[in-house]
Amino acid sequence: MAVPKNPSDPLLREWKKVSQNPIMVPIGINVSSFRDPTTAWLGSDQRWRVLVGSKSDKNKVGMALTFRSKDFVKWVKAKHPLHSARHTGMWECPDFYPVSLYGSHGVDTSTTGPSVKHVLKNSLDDSKVDYYTVGHYLPEFDRYVPDDGSVEGQNGLRYDYGKFYASKTFFDDNKSRRILWGWINESDSVADDLNKGWASLQAIPRVVRLDPINNRSLVQWPVRELESLRAHNVRKDSVVLERESIMKVEGFKSGAAQVDVEVEFELGAGDYETVEEELDGMTAQSLCSNNTSWGFGLMVLASDDLKERSAVFFKIIKGRVNGNVHTKVALCVDQSRSTLQLDVDKTSYGGFVSVQPHQRSLSLRVLVDHSIVESFAEGGKTCITSRSYPIVAVNENARLFVFNYNKLPLVLRHLSAWHMNSTVQIYESN
Repeated sequence: MAVPKNPSDPLLREWKKVSQNPIMVPIGINVSSFRDPTTAWLGSDQRWRVLVGSKSDKNKVGMALTFRSKDFVKWVKAKHPLHSARHTGMWECPDFYPVSLYGSHGVDTSTTGPSVKHVLKNSLDDSKVDYYTVGHYLPEFDRYVPDDGSVEGQNGLRYDYGKFYASKTFFDDNKSRRILWGWINESDSVADDLNKGWASLQAIPRVVRLDPINNRSLVQWPVRELESLRAHNVRKDSVVLERESIMKVEGFKSGAAQVDVEVEFELGAGDYETVEEELDGMTAQSLCSNNTSWGFGLMVLASDDLKERSAVFFKIIKGRVNGNVHTKVALCVDQSRSTLQLDVDKTSYGGFVSVQPHQRSLSLRVLVDHSIVESFAEGGKTCITSRSYPIVAVNENARLFVFNYNKLPLVLRHLSAWHMNSTVQIYESN
């Protein structure tokens, strides 16, 4: 533990370690399986609680250990974990926090009671994905119980279905919101990273809240402050996209390497591909890996000749689940042609999007910042972060396209795209 060297410094720039360190000790636990404490919350018994990620090698049980303290210095491990799950492996960077059942506002980490549910997020060391469950915290027992039907592990709900890991949230008391940060690692080679002199970065901070429609999953959206970077705007409204067509979005003065794009598609009765096979067990990843055929969406960081392009798009598929006809919607990111470079991971990503029956439109927001692409479907119900390393479609040579590879026309109800100013320029000008 460390405390401010000068508590009166508003920036708290200098810190010092306390003499009581270490304040938490992994007794009977392998030291490599003991890490990443959460933000503390205060119980009604006036004891603080913190979770620490851990595991048991038997049955690969991941677990969130609970520690309690009256003074933040002496910590005692609870006899049982807050929660655990078999076959999930080591839990890194656990995060535990309440979300409001009534309204979009965030709540303090110590809030309990009937007005909130709780979220337990874990970063899986084995598969490098962040998954979460929504459920109820039982403070009298220091237990967490996920909602019925929750899936534990990498096949469960995720914050992000792309390159997004080791995330943490905090409560912004000033604006009553919960902010999510995540780590984006690289997809290029180690040699490339050494050459450019840096590797990995933080994602754009997101506001996270409970989905008001189902109260069983989360929605995420970039913080409003990001909109202050918006500059020159390009708009398109009520454009008919013919079948198997591509439309270049004109009007960017300095290329489309740093843009914020919001788009909405109006769906007709046949904007899906009918299949006879069973959809039960089909993953969004497998659906999206079948390139962009019969999809529709955006091509970002694209060259004029489209030899380089990163596609962010929807796929709608209709098929059978246990004999009954169902329609599924997936948000996909196809990186197979993202760069002419060879030594780059070009994995495609996909996540299913929850939609309402007979819904006739789909919305998408995409943030592009040179090599980083962050995508948000349907107001942030499904999110995918990806990395692209074009060598032609860079800076003023980067282009934006809208495409419809369906077999029927599609209406682009609205597109609004902004060139994004640099935060460095804004900081220096102030």
